[in-house]
Amino acid sequence: MEGRAGLVTGAGSGIGRATAVALGSEGAYVAVADVDEPGGHETVELVRAAGGEADFVHCDVAREDDVRALVAHVAERRGRLDFAHNNAGVPAPGHRIDTLPEADWDRVIGVNLKGVWLCLKHELQVMRPQGSGAIVNTSSSVGFMASHDSSPYNTSKHGVLGLTKEAAIETAALGIRVNAVCPGFVQTPMADGIPADEMIRRTRARVPAQRVCSPEEVAAAVVWLLSDAASYVTGEGLVIDGGLTLSIVAPPGVGH
Repeated sequence: MEGRAGLVTGAGSGIGRATAVALGSEGAYVAVADVDEPGGHETVELVRAAGGEADFVHCDVAREDDVRALVAHVAERRGRLDFAHNNAGVPAPGHRIDTLPEADWDRVIGVNLKGVWLCLKHELQVMRPQGSGAIVNTSSSVGFMASHDSSPYNTSKHGVLGLTKEAAIETAALGIRVNAVCPGFVQTPMADGIPADEMIRRTRARVPAQRVCSPEEVAAAVVWLLSDAASYVTGEGLVIDGGLTLSIVAPPGVGH
């Protein structure tokens, strides 16, 4: 990734932060994008400490003007866009379908699915004329299955896989690759609302590997997919879940 330029959304913490730092350690320039300004600036410092170049761009991926400005920032600063990790997301609100407020549905779909589409739309407008580029979208293990009381989140992550495949088939002949990562249980701020003993219970009940994934493990997969080492890989959803999707369906009350 030496000398390459790109962006990571949702980079103020968790998987996005770990990916930005990993890319920086490989010599890349990273536009750190998030709505969390303190977290984003902290990530910038971590990227620089790892040997990379970075700056922060405030971006709400559900707003097209923000996304357009983010992509333009990289293109204008570096003259190209070599990679993107479309990672920003929000968690499920925890309602059954029949009790879910419309506003909760709109928020989760707006960030997790519409946000990925908006990022792809503007990233590909730069990458198409270049005839090159690599994109990784963050889906989830629930992009392949269902879990209780998480309909907008599950729907959004299934949708990200569909968008990934569509973008891949539209751009494969142009030298552009589009893939997704599909993490299972990851220890991130999104999971911090789950008590530690509950996280352990869920992990033991459902994950054959019997442990939670680290953000750095997901980041390593993202960097590989963005690199030339994965030059013939496109349209894939790489599952990083310790065998979660291989296990039997969990009983009611044991959600993702």
